[in-house]
Parts: sequence; structure tokens; C-alpha cells
Amino acid sequence: MNECYYDRRMDFFYNRTKTDTAEEWSGPQLIGVLCFGTFFCLFIFISNSLVIAAVVKNKRFHFPFYYLLANLAAADFFAGIAYVFLMFNTGPVSRTLTVNRWFLRQGLLDTSLTASLVNLLVIAVERHMSIMRMKIHSNLTKKRVTFLIISIWAIAIFMGAVPTLGWNCLCDITVCSSLAPIYSRSYLVFWSVLNLVVFFIMVVVYIRIYMYVQRKTNVLSSHTSGSISRRRTPVKLMKTVMTVLGAFVVCWTPGLVVLLLDGLNCTDCGIQHVKRWFLLLALLNSVMNPIIYSYKDDEMWATMKRMICCSSEDRSQERRSSRIPSTVLCRSTDISGHYIEDGIIQGTICGKGDLGDKGNS
Repeated sequence: MNECYYDRRMDFFYNRTKTDTAEEWSGPQLIGVLCFGTFFCLFIFISNSLVIAAVVKNKRFHFPFYYLLANLAAADFFAGIAYVFLMFNTGPVSRTLTVNRWFLRQGLLDTSLTASLVNLLVIAVERHMSIMRMKIHSNLTKKRVTFLIISIWAIAIFMGAVPTLGWNCLCDITVCSSLAPIYSRSYLVFWSVLNLVVFFIMVVVYIRIYMYVQRKTNVLSSHTSGSISRRRTPVKLMKTVMTVLGAFVVCWTPGLVVLLLDGLNCTDCGIQHVKRWFLLLALLNSVMNPIIYSYKDDEMWATMKRMICCSSEDRSQERRSSRIPSTVLCRSTDISGHYIEDGIIQGTICGKGDLGDKGNS
């Protein structure tokens, strides 16, 4: 019967795989990586929070597609949390981790990847349902969308916990991988092949859907009197999703290929030298998605700008209000003797109006 090593620290497993984390992640290089990661993690938190808030705030986004897009932003936000946890538990610290803490570190990353991947699959189904009926949005109810979102996270959490549940090499260290010293090589092969196959399937499906909607839009445009912008809306949504999918595939494929090579026990592939850079490339995916949303969707960008503008205007209004007597804050009188309520004043500011001009008109 094989001996199990649940009570060992990670330095035992790193020594067996000859992974010199202390030298590879120390000094200026480690500081540079941490600064780079910290900056982008902050951007991930702020930008994806804005995307989620925009979907909640703008009633034009209260449709299944945008709910799922907000959930994809939530997955990117979760990825930011996973990267922050990784930054504080990497480098020389990796060797001092317990097995359970290392499982948590990697499980967070695996969960974020799975959540994004499954979410893109669900968006593909939603787009297929709407496009086949030549509608901008599908007929999915809020209950069904909520069920789908809960299912996405349930699947993601389960997949992130699979190694912890038993598919590891703690009881057979001869099959341990190099990049993930307590993951078995068979699991890495399964994990990487599964994701790469899903990538390929999604690319094919999205290309077929895009070609279909492009063809149908061109055919119907000559027979309908609707506005050009409305006829092109399904195409614009598909372009947005395909851009997100393309960025996802480009950012994650190199890392998955490296994991596959490690799972196949490729000792001459030099995977130890590129692993950290491919991890940073995967981090960039969560940075790129909010930029894609705002660039491809004018309404999304306009909503995010309004929220930023109103937030800054509200703060400046509060600072100005603190210097004005309370009797002036309660009401303001114009030439006709009518009262302008404070709520209308704030609405005018957010609407980019000139309070002074309106008061004098």
C-alpha cells in the first residue's frame, strides 16, 4: 500500500520535481511581477464592477444576454481575487504552504477558468436560441437565467475542487507533475484536453452562428423597413461575443498547452521557463474583457461614463453642500418664486446640464 503525504509541506514536493521557486521568483523579478499583477488586479476589480453595475442600472440591459455578460464579468472579478491570493502565496512562500492551502490556491484559478468557459458556452446557447428566431434577445425567463448562472458556478466550483476530492498524487508521488507538484499528470492531461476541445467547439459554433446571422441580416435588410442600426444589432452582439471568445482562447491556450506537455511528462520542453509568463497572459484576459465590452457596445460605454461622471459630480456636490447653510440646501428660489428641489439639482448635474443657466431661464 502506497504511503500518503497529506501532512507534508510543499517544499517536499517541489524538491522532488526539482522546481527551484526561490531563485525563479525572488529579487527584482518577483517585485516586478507583483507590481504588474497588483496594477492589473485593481483594474480588474474596478472595471468589472462597473460592467456589473451598468447591467443592473440600465434597463436596456435587462435581457438574458446582458445578465450572462454580467456573470462573465463576475467570473473575471473572481479571477482577480484568485490572482491576488496567488500573489501572496507564490515565490519562496510556495514552499512553506500546506497541501490544503496549495489546493486552495490552484482551485481558485481553476474555478475562475471554468466559470468563464462555461459562461461562454451558455452565451453560445442563448445566442443560438435568439439568432435562429432572428431576434435580438432570447425568450429565457429571469428564473431560467438565474438557474443557469447558479449552475455555472456550481460546475466551476466542482471542477476547481476535483484535485482536492482525490484526483491528485499525494498517495502516489511517482505520477506527480512538474508545474503542479501535487496534481497527477493524468489530471493535467484531462484538464487541458477538455478545455482545448471546448475551445475548438466554441470557436466553430460561434463562427457558424455569426455566418448565419450575417447572411440572414443581409437577406432581410432588403425586405424590411426597420432602421439599419436595429437590423445590425444581432451582428454587433455576435461580434462582441466573438471578440471576447477570441481573447479568451488566445490568452488561455498557451497555458493549457504547457499543462498538457507537463501532463505528458515532456522533460525537454522547457515549460518551467515560460509558465509564469503564460500565467500573466491568462491574467490579461480578465483585463481585456471590460475593455472589449465598452469598445464594442456604445450603450455599455455610455452607461459606464454616466456612472463615473455622476459619482464624481455627487462627491463634488456634497463637498459644496457642506459649505452652504442648511436653509439654502433645502430649497432654492428662482425669479418666479418656484422652488427647485435638491433631487432635481443632482439630476441636472448628472445630466450634464448647467444649473446656473437653467436657474436663470
